[in-house]
Amino acid sequence: MINDRLVDAGDLPVAVRDFGGDQPPLLLLHGAGGNLAMLTTLARALRPRHRVITLDLRGHGRSGDGPWTWDAALGDIAAVTVQLELNRPAVVGHSLGGMLAVLWGQRHPETPGVVSLDGNPPPTRPDQLPGLDPEKAAAELARLTTIFDMTHAGTGRTIPSENLPDLVERQQMAARDMGANEKVWIEGFRRNLVHKDGETTMRPSAATAGELRELMNGLDLGPVYATTPAPTLAVLATRDLPDQEPFADLYAAHRRYLVEQAAAGARANPRMRYLQLEDSSHAMVIEQPEVLASLIGDFLSGGH
Repeated sequence: MINDRLVDAGDLPVAVRDFGGDQPPLLLLHGAGGNLAMLTTLARALRPRHRVITLDLRGHGRSGDGPWTWDAALGDIAAVTVQLELNRPAVVGHSLGGMLAVLWGQRHPETPGVVSLDGNPPPTRPDQLPGLDPEKAAAELARLTTIFDMTHAGTGRTIPSENLPDLVERQQMAARDMGANEKVWIEGFRRNLVHKDGETTMRPSAATAGELRELMNGLDLGPVYATTPAPTLAVLATRDLPDQEPFADLYAAHRRYLVEQAAAGARANPRMRYLQLEDSSHAMVIEQPEVLASLIGDFLSGGH
């Protein structure tokens, strides 16, 4: 029985979806700009071996707004764990959720394991782009920053009501292009819409998006991989998303950096593991949910 509820995390409510069952508990965390509904397909694939609980991170979906810090978000996750009486849950996350999963493992050695599904900060420095000429690296990073600035400028904007049907239709087309479950995709899109005082806006707000961008840009996972006391698996993408293709050289170099970073962590820490998932992009949770569910289940059952 699937159960949706709000959990009191102290300074804000956190929306959770409990997929039920009596298997070991697993918290599943979405990425920046997402929400719990966007992980439904992966959650279903994980259900045979886990009691899956998805949640809306603060500032997303149906959860409350609040200042974004790593401590605050990890506190929200801890509140869900306590209020749902979860005993030593595994934590799995995609993108931003993967970064949170790794940070959770650093603080919770009792967890059976944490898994990051391409949970990596974006490249911000030339030294994160090995094999790329430093001048070209700096120029490509500047070009990428311009794209991110333009994207950020559109966050939290008001959507005229007459534009909503067209937006929904475009989301349906995007779902079909990705081979995703259209119903799940549209639920995820609608869950981030806020209707208030006759206006519709999209979550997260510009303020939240700005805080997240700053947090992720400042995060270095290398020392975390090397020292975490929890069994940790980093699943890395191996190809570009369509909108990354204009930056193919930059992202290929960054993937090399991420592999080197994970490999260094694994050499320093026997609890750290990583793998490069064949034919996967950053959208791996949509592309290969069954494969990921099998990898996650095997890792958490002692395959590490």
